[in-house]
Amino acid sequence: MKKRAHRKISRKIKRAIKKTSKNVVLKKVTTNIPNFDKLVGGGFERSSANIIVGGAGSGKTIFATQFLIGGMKKGEKCLYVTFEEKKEQFYKNMLKFGWDLEDYEKKNLFTFLEYSPVKVKTMLDEGGGTIEIAILHKGITRVVIDSITSFALLFDKEIERREAALDLFNMIGGWNCTSLLTLEEDISEIKELTSKAIEFESDSIILIYFPSEKGERNRYLEILKMRGVKHSKKVHRFEIGKNGISVLLRKINKFNRK
Repeated sequence: MKKRAHRKISRKIKRAIKKTSKNVVLKKVTTNIPNFDKLVGGGFERSSANIIVGGAGSGKTIFATQFLIGGMKKGEKCLYVTFEEKKEQFYKNMLKFGWDLEDYEKKNLFTFLEYSPVKVKTMLDEGGGTIEIAILHKGITRVVIDSITSFALLFDKEIERREAALDLFNMIGGWNCTSLLTLEEDISEIKELTSKAIEFESDSIILIYFPSEKGERNRYLEILKMRGVKHSKKVHRFEIGKNGISVLLRKINKFNRK
């Protein structure tokens, strides 16, 4: 009962802060994704929790890592938390884009942390944990959690998923970091996100589509939600090149989600 009451108080505080901040110029954190920041008023809101949703192979992890690279180029300390990736293979994959994460790690700018969904659940129950210790001890300002899909699967009932999502976002809100969480869902085949709590609690939601069109697959993104910002309502094509993701601003004549 105390935990639930504390959660309600935390939500009231968050809403009060957002309400009093409406007339304040929000500080932006650039994403390092060419042309993306133009679509969202300059980047993510500082200390916000953002979700990027897409199917397997759509480019979520590349987007998230590119976001961290942008911070490290400015001397910011960044954390990548994964439930699925192995460090050696992940570093090797990112080298294809010229991102030497091992070098950033040696410079104490990058921390790679393998974490199990069960450990996150335990951390929510007990408070604190390895992730929070790393953030506070190292002065981390950008965090990626890739992905929260397996975490959500720990809960059978929707009410349990809702409470876990509220706890997770409350915890993230206390880190004073700009966070990007990936969620693996093929949004070409569903009309809405599986977890309404995640959709409600996040500050922004970016959808990635990877449909097959005339025998080939193309990538598109859409800003479903960006709290407090007048953002683009259009679907935009993007490409993955040797330097990572780049959003194309030219007009799309037709887009089929299936």
